[in-house]
Formats: sequence, structure tokens, C-alpha cells
Amino acid sequence: MARRVVIAEDEAIIRLDLKEILQSEGYEVVGETGRGDEAVELVRRHQPDLVILDIKMPGLDGIEAARRITSEQRLPVLILTAFSQRNLIEDARDAGVAAYLVKPFQRHELVPAIEVALSRFAELKAIDDEAAAASPPGTLEDKLETRRQVDRAKAVLMDEHGLSEADAFAFIQRTAMGRRVRMRQVAQEVLEGTTLPSSTA
Repeated sequence: MARRVVIAEDEAIIRLDLKEILQSEGYEVVGETGRGDEAVELVRRHQPDLVILDIKMPGLDGIEAARRITSEQRLPVLILTAFSQRNLIEDARDAGVAAYLVKPFQRHELVPAIEVALSRFAELKAIDDEAAAASPPGTLEDKLETRRQVDRAKAVLMDEHGLSEADAFAFIQRTAMGRRVRMRQVAQEVLEGTTLPSSTA
């Protein structure tokens, strides 16, 4: 079944391009708008599998729209950003954004960015599920800190051990489950150099 997508981009020509690319790649565009506040409404109404938001929009900016959307339901959010807005990436991540794509983007860059969003969303869901299962359940701040630590540890595993992003996360998650500890603890150990893929071989 085709994945259902809501697009929010205030430049009509870019919105049209996005829709065309998505449809040609087998996605179903169930809603589109040029306003952030309308994007939140469209997501409520259509319950899509993915939402693509531009950062700068009238009504609500993309980060605030993402924050509202992800506070109501779990779904992957991909943010479109201009080069000058890269400092907003940390804010975007804390708002629940799974991935971003820098504009102007090429047609062939969109689907890989969506795949990254879907894969990172699965990671965020795993971190949230772990926090919810903890006793006592983890707070929002706890989840955000775990995400940051896991992201840093993934970067080390990718840069220094040649793992893909998905394999780096799988290593952290698998190690945590095997030892019955939190992913944040394993991430911390990766950063300290005490837990690494070769040491578990």
C-alpha cells in the first residue's frame, strides 16, 4: 500500500515539484498547503504516514508545526531547510523532526531523505518506547537527552568503525537489550570507548 504524505511548503512551484516526485515514486499525497497551521490540521484529518514541512511558512513555522504534530501523534517529519537555516537543525530534532533536506534539492535527493526520515523515526520510536517502559517512565527531557547521546554515539560508530547509520543504531539497541540497560548508557560507553563493535565480536 502506498505511503500517505502531507506536504506543507509556501512556495507553490516547490510544492508542485514535491507532489509530482512523490507521486511518481509511488507515494500518495493526501494533503498539501502553504501554511504551517493548516499542516497541523491536515495531519489531524488525514493521519498520514509522513509529513514534509518547509521551515519558513505563514501561520506557523515548520519547527512549531512539527512540535505540535509530533506531540499529538507519532509520525516521521521531514523538514525542508535553506543553507542559512542549518543552525535550526538542533531545534528541529528536539521538535521531533526525523530528517531534513537542504533546498534547493535535486529530484534524486528526495526519496533517500524520506528513507532517512522513516529510519530515524523508527529509532525515535524505540527510544520513546524504552523511556515509557522504564520505571519510573522517562521524562521528555530524558528522551531528548537519550536522543542526543545516541546520535553522538552513532556518529562515532559511523566515523570510526565504518558502520552505516542503521547498523550503528542497531548495535546500540541490541547491546542495550542484551545487557538489559538503557540505550543512553550504551551510547555513553561508546563515547567513552568502553563499548565498541569489535569488543562484542
